[in-house]
Amino acid sequence: MKSKRKLTIFFISITLFILLILLFPTWTPNINGENSIAILESIEINGTELEVMMRGVDRNNSIIIFVHGGPGCSEIPYVRKYQDLLEEHFTIVHYDQRGSGKSFHFFEDYSNITTDKHVDDLLALTEYVKKEFSQEKVILIGHSFGTYIGLQAASKNPENYAAYIGIGQVSNNTNSEMDSLEYTIRQAQQAGNLKDVDQLEFLRDSIKKGESFTPRNMVRKYGGAGRLINDNMDYFIGFLTSPEYNLLDVVRYFKGISATQEILQDEMKENDITKIVDSLDIPLYFVMGKYDYMTSTNAAKAYYDNLDAPNKDFVVFEYSAHYPQFEEETLFADWLIKTWKGLEL
Repeated sequence: MKSKRKLTIFFISITLFILLILLFPTWTPNINGENSIAILESIEINGTELEVMMRGVDRNNSIIIFVHGGPGCSEIPYVRKYQDLLEEHFTIVHYDQRGSGKSFHFFEDYSNITTDKHVDDLLALTEYVKKEFSQEKVILIGHSFGTYIGLQAASKNPENYAAYIGIGQVSNNTNSEMDSLEYTIRQAQQAGNLKDVDQLEFLRDSIKKGESFTPRNMVRKYGGAGRLINDNMDYFIGFLTSPEYNLLDVVRYFKGISATQEILQDEMKENDITKIVDSLDIPLYFVMGKYDYMTSTNAAKAYYDNLDAPNKDFVVFEYSAHYPQFEEETLFADWLIKTWKGLEL
């Protein structure tokens, strides 16, 4: 009887523990200061609920909206570790896109997800943020796939934004992927990994036709994704320790990728951003890592050269790959603060 009772207590304890980590309340840590802001909340946008994190030392500072990449790869689980300096000078807004991370809802249908819906969501969120902080414009920063959404939003409603910054900017998909392919083949050859060379060469025709991507595990293996950080480890540690995400949110994260990523990637391949946006009516900046082969720096430069904007700059961080805002966070913060002060003058 005692053994049976102990076993029952054990299973009840395990069940309660699992429920606790699944449903544990989430929050974002406070920031000291009378006028600071540190909010993690769900906001109704265009018929769905989007999770939004807003942080800054002074809510009167200029606003930055970051548009995460992926598709489906929210940065809320780990991004706080890289934005302390920015929070001193800006109010930073991150959000989980429709069907991504904490914005994935189990009984919502994502089979008809489109980048146009993401653009509309971003525009609606921008209006919400402008009203919330009583500001006329915000700075818009996209990262990776987020640049595909962000650049279109800035083109569609430039009056919302003081400037557009594309980090790891997407460009012509085929040119970018061929650049990535050539890079990974060269690196594999130099390392003497002939198996990798054969695997990559086998994919050449499909990549050249725009039908597939250079395998991301290969790009990572040869330093074309992150060189000074390990973004996969950032996610792993963030999922385990971040107060912004509980275990149920981690499940949502992977469910969201499964439900939306392939659909959105296929759309991006079929609809070349260089044919969608050829000019912008606001200051434009492409910020790239020298070794970025997730979204090729060379292809981004070719796109940049053909984009018209009243003020534009192409910025390369010498030691970074796909994440210069994290890999060289201090230099990036210094660049952004200096650039924004120049625009305000």
